[in-house]
Amino acid sequence: MSSKRKLILNFVLILILFTASAYAVYPKNQGIDLNKYGIKYSNDLQFHLGLDLQGGTHLVYQADLSQIKDADKESAMNGVRDVVERRINSSGVAEPNIQVSHGDRLIVELAGVKDVNEAIKMIGETPMLEFKEEMTDEEKAALRAENSQIPEEYLSMYYYKSTGLDGTKLKRADVSFDPQTYEPEVQLQFNDEGTKLFSEITSRNIGKKVAIFLDQAPISIPTVQVAITDGKAVISGNFTNEEARTLVQRLNAGALPVPISLLSQQTVDASLGQDSVDSSVAAGIIGFILLSIFMIAYYRLPGLLAVIALLLYTLMSLTIFKLIPVTLTLSGIAGFILSIGMAVDANVLIFERTKEELRKGKTLINAIDEGFKRAWSSIFDSNTSTLITCSVLIYFGAGTVRGFAVTLAIGVLLSMFSAVTVTKNLLRITTTRKIFRKPWLFGIRNKK
Repeated sequence: MSSKRKLILNFVLILILFTASAYAVYPKNQGIDLNKYGIKYSNDLQFHLGLDLQGGTHLVYQADLSQIKDADKESAMNGVRDVVERRINSSGVAEPNIQVSHGDRLIVELAGVKDVNEAIKMIGETPMLEFKEEMTDEEKAALRAENSQIPEEYLSMYYYKSTGLDGTKLKRADVSFDPQTYEPEVQLQFNDEGTKLFSEITSRNIGKKVAIFLDQAPISIPTVQVAITDGKAVISGNFTNEEARTLVQRLNAGALPVPISLLSQQTVDASLGQDSVDSSVAAGIIGFILLSIFMIAYYRLPGLLAVIALLLYTLMSLTIFKLIPVTLTLSGIAGFILSIGMAVDANVLIFERTKEELRKGKTLINAIDEGFKRAWSSIFDSNTSTLITCSVLIYFGAGTVRGFAVTLAIGVLLSMFSAVTVTKNLLRITTTRKIFRKPWLFGIRNKK
């Protein structure tokens, strides 16, 4: 393929990329009505905004750590946080912000979830699974004496004591069907520690009852016929198909290491968030305009082409934010705006190198190629160090810190493509015309 045809193909690809990105970013039914021009527009992609921008639900839970040793409390709370996060993620809520506070508090922020009851149900139904063995006659009598006001038929459901076997020792759960009644049931497979405990429990309770509790309530109270040593158990609690599937899903998402109770609930208003979005957009537009004026005034033709490349870069970034999708918070928007500045930095390096080559007397085409080649190592090194930092923040950070790192990382990767590929091709295409080869268009006072 000839050099000229290659440039034309690159220009067409850039134009297609620009059009597709603009289509994805332009909001449906806002601004210009494209339908009156005969253009059928059906873009349903939306930006996913965080709690600080679109509002949502703020919940505070307190964990009961009374039965946990001091040395294990931090680990237990981290386990609660991980389980709740998996449970919420499986419900389709993007990037929940979940943090441990004051040792025994769990703060949950769900962006876009305006129904508090829905949010509470989403978390509260994460099951606390326990296996309990029947009390001795003396222990039952003591329990009756302590709770003499409670009817016997109700109290008898709680004649069971803890065995130490709970959902934290569960390997996985599956739905199966009883071969005799064809009713759905839940099969459990324990890990090595759970298998050993379950074997000991069933061995010492042959002929006795072992109750299965879910969220402090008995759901099945079978009688042990033989010792079970393979770590497998079956819960048959007269489930419907839907109930059995839901229970399996929640058990596989993880059982809570400790019980939690809701302390406070709050619906966060999005009005302040909208003001923040408007201010951020205005700041971004003003910054882009000022940046464009500087680039064009100082670098002239390359500066103008860099502005066009930056516009494409902005559209591509916003498109990716919609497609992944990335949950945008104020800090995430800050990361995006910062990445625009880094994209400009790459162009500045390239243009300065190009001007140096022109001052040495090289032809325009050779100067452009050499300028990009010499600037690439600096661009690569600086952006790689930024990406490493972003990776650390994404891995160890949470909430808004992670959002900032994600948008900055995406922006850095796209800025490298924008500066090295788009700007270079636009320069090569433009300079094929004699009118655009004048030295003053590149900041050079004379040919020499």
